[in-house]
Amino acid sequence: MLGTHPDRAAIRRRLEDLWNYERCSSPMRAGAGYAYFRNNGLQNHAALYLMDTPDSQPRLLLDPNQWSNDGTMALTGTAFSNDGQRLAYAVSEAGSDWQTWRILDVASGRQLPDELAWMKFANVAWTDDGAGFFYNRYDAPAAETRFQASNLNQRVCYHRLGDLQEQDALVYQRPDHPDWKFANLVTPDGRYLILVVREADDDRHRILYQDLTKSDGRFIELIDRFEHQFHFIGNDGPVFYFMTNQAAPRRRLIAIDARQPEPEHWQEIIAEGKETLIDIGFVGERFLAVSLEDANTRVRVYTRNGDYERELNLPAIGTAFGFGGRREDAETFYSFSSFTTPSTVYRYDIASGRSAPLRKPEIGFDPQDYDVKQVFFTSRDGTRVPMFISHKKGVRRDGSNPTLLYGYGGFGFSLKPWFSVSALAWMEAGGVYAVPNLRGGGEYGAEWHLAGMKLKRQNVFDDFIAAAEFLIDQQYTRSDKLAIEGGSNGGLLVAAVLIQRPDLFGACLPEVPLTDMLRYPRFTNGQDAVPEFGSPDDAEEFQALLAYSPYHNIRTGSRYPPTLLTTGDTDDRVHPLHSFKFAAALQHAQSGPSPVLLRVEVRGGHGGDKPAAKRIEEVTDQFVFLTQALQFQWSTGRP
Repeated sequence: MLGTHPDRAAIRRRLEDLWNYERCSSPMRAGAGYAYFRNNGLQNHAALYLMDTPDSQPRLLLDPNQWSNDGTMALTGTAFSNDGQRLAYAVSEAGSDWQTWRILDVASGRQLPDELAWMKFANVAWTDDGAGFFYNRYDAPAAETRFQASNLNQRVCYHRLGDLQEQDALVYQRPDHPDWKFANLVTPDGRYLILVVREADDDRHRILYQDLTKSDGRFIELIDRFEHQFHFIGNDGPVFYFMTNQAAPRRRLIAIDARQPEPEHWQEIIAEGKETLIDIGFVGERFLAVSLEDANTRVRVYTRNGDYERELNLPAIGTAFGFGGRREDAETFYSFSSFTTPSTVYRYDIASGRSAPLRKPEIGFDPQDYDVKQVFFTSRDGTRVPMFISHKKGVRRDGSNPTLLYGYGGFGFSLKPWFSVSALAWMEAGGVYAVPNLRGGGEYGAEWHLAGMKLKRQNVFDDFIAAAEFLIDQQYTRSDKLAIEGGSNGGLLVAAVLIQRPDLFGACLPEVPLTDMLRYPRFTNGQDAVPEFGSPDDAEEFQALLAYSPYHNIRTGSRYPPTLLTTGDTDDRVHPLHSFKFAAALQHAQSGPSPVLLRVEVRGGHGGDKPAAKRIEEVTDQFVFLTQALQFQWSTGRP
């Protein structure tokens, strides 16, 4: 159905042309030097390079493009020892979340024999002496359920270089709480091991620490209950800095002295503001606070005491991220991007407050040819919701524009202005691209997230429907020209609203979606999402899940819009059974002429580490599908 379309070759060729530009990450510290990732354009994955200084000639350290012919072996994690002499790195296969960690001698490039398996969503924290590191892992699953089984009973271990994994010391586990997960880190001064504990995918934390200078191995609970978020920022000896939403739904920075850990002794360093605080860098003896104002990034600089110094001037409405480094560094680095600006790396001099471009990509389009604006619309219950709308200049508001509405709305994840080759190609072909900041995200802090969780999940769908109606009311498009897209939790969003309002959309692209909300906790990492969606074992939450579960609300004899589901056969985050069942039921129930298609990527996984070649093919298929469903010519964007 998709392979013979007359525009297919042109669509794929233009996507490949736009994809083919050099992309670089911000430099990160690697001992006395720096490391960064670079993709020369059409490489399946970015390679890791090492430099003596941010301006010096780089040398290749790791190239995952050499690991497999089809690009399905990916580099999914890195951690340099403090002296930069060793690199721990993670390898994932076929898009799976499972990781195997290995060790590289940086100077020689020699692979060490150490190999650590059955790690997932893992991080590595080196001890200050570089002799080993802390990590988290699971038991090995049965071979036949590697991509299906639930992941429980994570534990923290210590690996000494040269030992076999079975010799690693058990550091911490909680068999009485099999759904607990751990992130382990060593403080920059090397003195403390900190464990950040959460229940499943809940974003509330307990905090434990261990003094590594003592031999008793005792953990002390600093935060002893799951009530708020606590993100570790840095420390001054026993004084720990945390970004938290305790008493501050939009977050603040506090200091907790381990010698007086009671809340009445906590010191506020940066107070909660009108914007949502999302990250803090502790560099150059200053705090660089990154916040969101209506989903746009703002960056402010504070002294260690919390005194405001200045705001960093960003080039436009967009997204800035990075600001890593050591507290004694005189400079830091960040990347900036927007819907029409590819990610550009900047060097920031902390003393002077000056930014200068370090690496600016060159890509074959002119950002001045496009308009980006932010609008606000009203949802069903009166809530004011922001949305970004981007398109080529000169687009007529006559209701005839092919429009792609992309959404997510969950897990406190914020959709910020970002650069996407596929979105650019869509706009270049005459389409309108719209991104609303739905409830369930984190754009306005904890309250915005809570307004889209569990029993309030319908708010997310109502917001998305209201966004679609706004685009139609404002004559950007009409129903038969409007497509919707979303992945994972966003795939659930698309599946739910296409069932609730099949009259509203001209095409639907649910990507790796959850669709069976009564059985989702039984497979892979589904149990982790119970804090977000609710449990089918709870009577009240069962009724809320049943009310919107896409699979269970399909009605035989309905006329559903054209739908193309995409999934991967090795997806171990959202099991492909969700897509299989939904596609089959939707095909069975369909009474109209519109197609319901299922696209399964072999060795594709959930999609985060999908090689570029597979991503280009998938987007090509989606765009061919949209040109057919919305009935427009790719070259003109018109009927």
